[in-house]
Amino acid sequence: MGDMDPSRGFVKDVKRLVIKVGTAVVTRTDGRLALGRLGALCEQIKELNSQGYEVILVSSGAVGLGRQRLRYRRLVNSSFADLQKPQVELDGKACAAVGQNSLMALYDTLFSELDVSSAQLLVTDSDFRDGDFRKQLSETVKSLLSLRVIPIFNENDAVSTRKAPYEDSSGIFWDNDSLAALLALELKADLLVLLSDVEGLYSGPPSDPKSKLIHTYVKEKHQGEITFGDKSRVGRGGMTAKVKAAVNAANAGIPVVITSGYAAENILKVLQGKRIGTLFHQNAHLWEPIKEVGAHEMAVAARESSRRLQALSSQERKKILLDIADALEANEKVITIENEADVAAAQQAGYEKSLISRLALKPGKISSLAKSIRVLANMEDAIGRVLKKTQLADGLILEKTSSPLGVLLIVFESRPDALVQIASLAIRSGNGLLLKGGKEAKRSNAILHKVITEAIPDTVGGKVIGLVTTREEIPNLLKLDDVIDLVIPRGSNKLVSQIKSSTKIPVLGHADGICHVYVDKSADMDMAKKIVLDAKIDYPAACNAMGNSSCTQGFSADWCT
Repeated sequence: MGDMDPSRGFVKDVKRLVIKVGTAVVTRTDGRLALGRLGALCEQIKELNSQGYEVILVSSGAVGLGRQRLRYRRLVNSSFADLQKPQVELDGKACAAVGQNSLMALYDTLFSELDVSSAQLLVTDSDFRDGDFRKQLSETVKSLLSLRVIPIFNENDAVSTRKAPYEDSSGIFWDNDSLAALLALELKADLLVLLSDVEGLYSGPPSDPKSKLIHTYVKEKHQGEITFGDKSRVGRGGMTAKVKAAVNAANAGIPVVITSGYAAENILKVLQGKRIGTLFHQNAHLWEPIKEVGAHEMAVAARESSRRLQALSSQERKKILLDIADALEANEKVITIENEADVAAAQQAGYEKSLISRLALKPGKISSLAKSIRVLANMEDAIGRVLKKTQLADGLILEKTSSPLGVLLIVFESRPDALVQIASLAIRSGNGLLLKGGKEAKRSNAILHKVITEAIPDTVGGKVIGLVTTREEIPNLLKLDDVIDLVIPRGSNKLVSQIKSSTKIPVLGHADGICHVYVDKSADMDMAKKIVLDAKIDYPAACNAMGNSSCTQGFSADWCT
């Protein structure tokens, strides 16, 4: 717990956040205020405020606090005879009115001690049905935040039209968890933090020793696996309500972290990118291992899809490439997030700087790739070109015509832009692909593969490009000489030799070598110096930089005299 988590790299872009604190955190088991926890919460918010974050607080606890105070007041004002009578349950709306006053008085006192100003904003479900209200709400909060004031929201249970605060769950929002999610959307927050009385979401009741903390929630994986425990001892929904609110917010593009409000610095740790609580994120499904498909099944699917690709006209294949270029640009933000997570993981693992440089998709790289794809799309079609024509006899002409190879298995290094380049070339030339990239680029390759294959029409099928996710699958694929037509390994000489010795499939390998720049004695020396300098330092990590090969890096410039 508390280690840096590459999947939480998005926190560096967080400016505005909504923090929701539940009744179970605000109050103790006896109903009284948990002053220590509230003090720690206010201190964290003070720290965030001083660091320039815009913090919006949604606080529960008014009804519980009001009930405790009214019970005490009733006890003080009752005679011994009154106490012998059956006690009537206190009106929840009266509890809310009394408790809200006390709760805000406490927040005002705590924040004033920290030299921070706070403001109370009470809302009801019906308010959000009014467009003018929503606009005014946004403007008011914007004004408060510009003044470094902490807006504190709560549902106005005292005048709410709900039948009962704890029972009626209809409407635009139905508890403070869903109110926090709604406010995060309305106020364009970058992060929502839901504070609970446990560390986060567990696979079962937290009290069960077999239950495990879920660090990243993936709906497809966890929705049917989680067993919720009892409802919160106070408040409306407990963890069930938090998960529902978190899923809704995450689906709308707002990251959510459910974590403990009992720990003194958990909010600060979340914003430091540490592995705290449970993360809900729109792209979490991309971070899970792709469902494994058998090697033979993947190869056969690529072959069948490639035949449909080959049947398309040149213009149809051109359109696919143009759609892929558009899709890459449209998804640049999410691609960048995934790539940054890979880079952060590689840095943590201590990989060499040259590998990390090749791994990183620098600003402008996606646009450059999209531009290159459009250039490729407009090039002359590689399929069906007559390369050679020989007349064997009268009326008998032998033609050599270019045609697709079939299905290619390509193993490449930790350079995610290579996936885009290879995939584009394969589509233009009508070939099926099986790609195995470096493990360091796992998340980058996954999102790029997803974006590209989703841009391929159903008439061809995204399975025309298969993504191999583990090294263990390679030996099985190398046995499929009846399905795969060519293997192209990009890597060390040792890798190429190993693959050649392990398969009957033709292998397009390479030999060791150094990239040279030859300068003739008649060349313009000033121009030559600029070329040599550019060839070496423009992108030194690339394998085709001067002096580099796939397995060696040196410097070589030959001056011919």
